Order: sequence, then structure tokens, then C-alpha cells
Amino acid sequence: MSETGSAWAVTDPLTGAISPVAELSGPVPMVAVVGRPNVGKSTLVNRILGRRQAVVEDVPGVTRDRVAYDALWNGRRFTVVDTGGWLPDARDRAAAIAAQAEMAVQTADVVLFVVDTAVGATDDDEAAVRMLRRGGKPVLLIANKVDDQRMESEAARLWSLGLGEPFPVSALHGRGSGDLLDAILAALPVPAPVDAPQPRGPRRVALVGRPNVGKSSLLNRLANEERAVVDAVAGTTVDPVDSLVQIGGETWQLVDTAGLRKRVGQASGTEFYASLRTAAAIEAAEVAVVLLDASEPLNEQDTRIISMVAEAGRALMLAFNKWDLVGEERRHDIVREIERELRRVPWALRMNLSAKTGRAVDKLATGLHQALQNWERRVPTGQLNQWLTALVQATPHPIRGGRAPRVMFATQAGASPPTFVLFTTGPLDPGYIRFIERKLREEFDFAGTPIAMNVKARAKRPGSPAGAKRGSGAKRGRG
Repeated sequence: MSETGSAWAVTDPLTGAISPVAELSGPVPMVAVVGRPNVGKSTLVNRILGRRQAVVEDVPGVTRDRVAYDALWNGRRFTVVDTGGWLPDARDRAAAIAAQAEMAVQTADVVLFVVDTAVGATDDDEAAVRMLRRGGKPVLLIANKVDDQRMESEAARLWSLGLGEPFPVSALHGRGSGDLLDAILAALPVPAPVDAPQPRGPRRVALVGRPNVGKSSLLNRLANEERAVVDAVAGTTVDPVDSLVQIGGETWQLVDTAGLRKRVGQASGTEFYASLRTAAAIEAAEVAVVLLDASEPLNEQDTRIISMVAEAGRALMLAFNKWDLVGEERRHDIVREIERELRRVPWALRMNLSAKTGRAVDKLATGLHQALQNWERRVPTGQLNQWLTALVQATPHPIRGGRAPRVMFATQAGASPPTFVLFTTGPLDPGYIRFIERKLREEFDFAGTPIAMNVKARAKRPGSPAGAKRGSGAKRGRG
């Protein structure tokens, strides 16, 4: 993204052309993509985005929640909401998925109703049309899978649905996508100009954890609605689900992610792409809430996910969910497990809650604020070095090889996460670096955030033996 005058110039994801983004005020318009299962909704979403974002697989029912993505066309931004397959007489999990699609229609400015041209209009499609008419929103009829000229005549048969002229497209190959995007922009509400700089957006929070620990249940509890599909079967969530929710009287952007079973390199199919989306959601977040099932022992999956967040440099909260199922004996076991399994992240903030009963959920905002405040904390250089000088004088580096390296001074090179550089006369032992980090946390309160510690050792003069002094007769080599 490059600046051009008072507007911003962006690269269009489909054409590659550089175009200015109009300065707009008010909410970003919403475009909901709905239809029965396996008609190519997620493929169409990816075509609109110009990148493979939504999880796609050649089986019905891959998408289950409302999943929002930022889109751009001809300098206009809008949000595309992918939905699961809608069926009129759905039951159990399918009914929850259909309800999510109906809620997307209610909140959208424009609805894209996708029909499989090769199959034609079905009874389920006609039932969907009746549902869409009740919503009262502008509807564009998308005749998908029109891969060649021959299929355009088949698309014309969809006039029978009574939604007006069908837009023949091939979401897979891109045929007709440009005309469709122009039609979407024409159907969106007219934007208003910006009169003042826009305030900072909501803080971004990723809900992560292994399958069935209650991520979607927590999201629904915070949103006070069935925002994500919840099922006792592990792995219900596939795509990351973005939601704006009120916590502690403040708006936060929460992302419910797929539960991670395996390492990304070991996963396959839908699970592989879901793992990539989860990793991307962690990278895009500012703070991650790792949900742990308090009723079960911590395992390798839990510690691996926690390590992913720490290595990504994101603020971290550990939420022990299902606390309503924890007895006195289990509580003692949890204390021992934390000491044994989480010794690498003793700085992580912890809280006990129950998404099912609502226990302590309202206290989540306090922990998020503390973690983010420490994640963005900066220590003035003078204060940092005054503290560091006293520390290394009281506890100098151990002698190695007849001499000990000295820490000359330090500086904070960055925040989010806090990053420090130690300038020394030689390499430091890893244990001594951990000692400095531990004392740094105690002094300046970095609870809830990882810290990056880098050592920049002073280079030796080329050609000089270790420990050689000036005037000793040692020859200097050229730098």
C-alpha cells in the first residue's frame, strides 16, 4: 500500500492495477454469500478476494460458520461473509449452520445467492429464495460453474427463480467475475465522505486451542448470540470466524479458529488449510487466548499451541475452560501440571472460566488489557541501563576461559513484543540471558507478553588473539 496525496493507493487483488481507495466513513458494507451445500460459495469468495482464503474441498459441508473477509474492488472496500450450506429442513448441526446463513442475510447489505448451473434450480433453491425474500435485502443471483459458452444457455433457465437476471460466472476459472464485482459495487449503499481521521479499530484477539476445548462456546457467550456453530463433535470450526463483541463495555475483534490436531506439515486436506488459517489468525492478532480444557490433563497439543503463540511474539492469556467440571482433586493436579508443562511460559497470564455457565467470563477484558499494555510497554533507555548496571555489578557473568564477558549497555529496540538488545564484550551464556530476562520481568512487569533478548557482542580486532591488549605487539589485520 502506498500513499498518494490524501488518499491511499492499493493494488487490486484481481487486476493488479493500482487504484486509490476512496476515503469513506461509516461501517464497511457487508456482502453475504449464501446457497445450498456444495454449489461453490467458498470458491466464489476466494475469487472475489483474489486469493485462497476460504477453506475449499470437494465435499459438502466444509464451511460451517459465518466467516468474514476484507475485499477490495475498484478502490472500494467491503466485507464478504462466507456461509455454510442452507437447507430448508436441516436438523442438528446442519440446522445450526443454516441458522448462521440466515443471520448473515439479516446483517448483509447485499446477498449473493449461488446456484449450481449444471444442476439447475432445485426445490431447496426455491425454498432459499422464499427465505431471501423475507429478508428484504438486495439479492444477486449467481449462476456458478458456467465454465464455457454452452453453459450460458443453462444459466438462462434460472430466470425461473424470480430473482431477475442470473450472473453467469465460473468461480473456479474466473469467468464473468469482473462483471459480477461491478454489479456488487453498484448494489452497495452509497458511501459518505470522511470528515475526520478515524479512531483506532478494535483490538484483535485470537481464540486458539485444540479441538473441543470450548472456543466457539466462549465466542457465543461473549457475543450473547449463536455466532459460531457449536457441536460436541471435535473439529466443528474450520475457517477462522471474526466477530465484534462487547467485553467490559469495550468492542473487541475476536477470531474463533479451528482446533489444531497435528502440526501443519502433517495435516492434509481441509485440516491442512484450517491449520494455515489458524496460524495466520495468530499472526494477525495482537493477543491470543489459548483455551485449555481444565477437566483434562494438559497434553502435547496444548503446549505446542502455546509455543506457536509465543514464537509469533503475541501477548498470551491461558484460559482454563470448563472450570465447572473441575473437582478439588483435579485442581491440585492442575497446579502440578502448570509447574511441569508450562515452565517455558511462566509469564503467561492465567484465568479460570466456564463458557457454559459464564463463570469469570466478564473478567476476560481485564486480563486482555494487562497483556496488551505490557506487550506495548517501553522502558526508557536511561532507566533501563541504570537498572542493568546495578544488576550486573551485583551478579556478574560467570568466568569462562579465564575471563568473563561484560554487559556494557542495553536498549529497547522495539515493542509489540518488547525487544531488547544487550551490547557486550563477548557472547553470553544462555542461562545468564535468561537470568537477565527474569529480573527484567520482575522489575518492569512484562506479565502476559514474550520478550525478545538479542546479544550484540563487540567484534574482536581482526588478527588479534583473544585477550590481546594494545601495545602488546600483536598485529592488526585489515577490517
